[in-house]
Amino acid sequence: MSRRRVETGNHDSESVALSINAMAKLTHLNEAGEAHMVDVGDKPITRRLAVAEGRIYMQPQTLQLIVSGGHKKGDVLAVARVAGIMAAKKTADLIPLCHPLSLTKIELDLEALPDEDCIQCRATAETRERTGVEMEALVAVEIALLTVYDMCKAVDRGMTLNHIRLLQKSGGKSGSWQRPTDQQGK
Repeated sequence: MSRRRVETGNHDSESVALSINAMAKLTHLNEAGEAHMVDVGDKPITRRLAVAEGRIYMQPQTLQLIVSGGHKKGDVLAVARVAGIMAAKKTADLIPLCHPLSLTKIELDLEALPDEDCIQCRATAETRERTGVEMEALVAVEIALLTVYDMCKAVDRGMTLNHIRLLQKSGGKSGSWQRPTDQQGK
């Protein structure tokens, strides 16, 4: 049996050995272990929803600059919100095996958390399609937070994006999923 070794950065550099049989269960890999786009043509159209979140940590004075509206480039959170919305609409152009989706809703909430010196972003994506919108929600969060970084890097290059993750999804064959409460937040 053929085996491939895959390094997973999400598990503190823990190595994971996957057999070809195990890879066949991953929908974007065919039986030979090659990447391919999943055929969703026979799936029913259903309402799909996904919520993702993430944070960007920064120096307290950087957060204060954003909150006070004193940034010379303008309203950082407004620009980040628009960037996240635009990114969600372009997800299929950014992630090679994502299907292009017609989004019915993308909503971004950006909130300053002064006690934690961060901005939290939460994105909700919705569609009525044959495949889910998890990637659109995650891309919206990531790009919104990267936009905050881009606009503020002149005053704080040490900002850190963190805790980017799916909180919940619903719709489709796999149904609903929600991150356990004890795994939310920090």
